[in-house]
Amino acid sequence: MEVTLLGTGDTTGTPTPNCECDTCERAREEGVERTRFSVHVRNERTGEVLLVDASPDFRRQFLREDVALPDAAVITHVHFDHLDGLGNAYRLVDDLPVYAADETDPALGHSVAEHVADRYDYLDVVTVRGRSPFEPFEAAGFEVTLVPSVHPPLVCYGLRIEHPETGAALAVSGDTTYGIDRNSRDVLRDADLALVEGIVHPELCEHHPAGGDHHDADGVPRTFGTKHMTLTGARALADDLRADDYRIVHTAHFVPPEQAFADDVAVDGERFVL
Repeated sequence: MEVTLLGTGDTTGTPTPNCECDTCERAREEGVERTRFSVHVRNERTGEVLLVDASPDFRRQFLREDVALPDAAVITHVHFDHLDGLGNAYRLVDDLPVYAADETDPALGHSVAEHVADRYDYLDVVTVRGRSPFEPFEAAGFEVTLVPSVHPPLVCYGLRIEHPETGAALAVSGDTTYGIDRNSRDVLRDADLALVEGIVHPELCEHHPAGGDHHDADGVPRTFGTKHMTLTGARALADDLRADDYRIVHTAHFVPPEQAFADDVAVDGERFVL
């Protein structure tokens, strides 16, 4: 299993357009990026590719990393920075099965799978296949399991991708607070690599209207507001999941550079062979 981090940033990416903050300036100086979230997972035994989330930066990501186009995709939730690149399937691939959760989202009145199917009904090459959380399914030669995360007001899912022959496994937390429950954690646990969402440093909770939540023993918030983890929360979740290695993803440019470019905070283009 070869994992390429196509996009490791939040909704505006780093560097953010028209931003002169220290983090964006350092990113420009060092030639690094955090585009909108997406992960490329190649099955080295079959040559198939599974795409986790379709970033609006799809075209740039695939050109920059020079990787193969997807044979299948999984969409974790319906926010634009995880979904709007799906339109790139037009005239690029002949057939793209897209997997998404089939649970009804109370806030939307339909599931993620139904939302994707309705939004991209004009793309004949896209076939949306609803799947139930905690029930493994096959995609691109991998065994994939969706698990609920905590990203109100909409539903969102993490996932485990496992190679059925080698046992290599990738865990993705999805956009979530630290409050992701035990059942989901159990599925994500003991992977070779975990990608855990951490949007900002915990000090920024002081400036969020909802503050922080899920404080650790030292009183440091592991949740930022109501939707995302802090860097502290991401590291704590990675520790609980007991992955052999981890990277923090979906990180915003608000994190000061001395923290934003720590070794465990991902940047685009990192690759792992599991």
